[in-house]
Amino acid sequence: MLKAIEQLLVLQDRDRKIRALKAELKVTPLEKKNLDEALVRSTAHRDAQKLKGQELEIARKKMEMEVDSKRATITKLNQQKFETRKNEEYQAYTEEIKRFEAEIRAIEDRELEVMESAESQRALIAQAEKDLTEAQALNARQNKNIEEKVQAIGVQLTEIEAERSRLATEVEEDLLDTYNRLFASKNDSAVVALEHEVCTGCHMKLTPSTAAKTKAGREIPHCEQCGRILYAGS
Repeated sequence: MLKAIEQLLVLQDRDRKIRALKAELKVTPLEKKNLDEALVRSTAHRDAQKLKGQELEIARKKMEMEVDSKRATITKLNQQKFETRKNEEYQAYTEEIKRFEAEIRAIEDRELEVMESAESQRALIAQAEKDLTEAQALNARQNKNIEEKVQAIGVQLTEIEAERSRLATEVEEDLLDTYNRLFASKNDSAVVALEHEVCTGCHMKLTPSTAAKTKAGREIPHCEQCGRILYAGS
């Protein structure tokens, strides 16, 4: 294999690593966004459970106040009932008191249901608080991991890019320009193997003369179809 081809293959390996590392860096903001959105969802769920608990407590207190109001009315009606001397009024007060007492029983039944719901809701709130605490801890750990990964990738990139720059100086200028253009346009595959007289870049069969030149390894051949630089494969 020509030394120039060997140099290009090493250069291509470094370029692929650089591109892969940059691609990994590019997705880290999305990873952080997904982590933060998951935490927001956990927080929103906890807040919704707490709000529901507050609504149940408000409903219970409202019923309690309504019962107190009706009891106060019953006390007043009892007083009026025993002060009247008219039988019709006495009966009317009695019926009115019975109606209020029935309403109180109905409210207290509903209040009991609300209290049971509130008890269940407290368990849901506690679970939501626990889930949120775990989500916060996970978010912190994963964000730390991402930051550490970004730093590590930065170090790798600096090292590989420095090595790539050094390797590039060893390649003849016109050949380097051709390689750079092909690497940019051919999906990271500027230099590819010839196998069974087929270009492994575009998978097209080459002419016998190009295949022979590639196998001879005395010059730098190009695929007639895609233009990639060729070397003889195994």
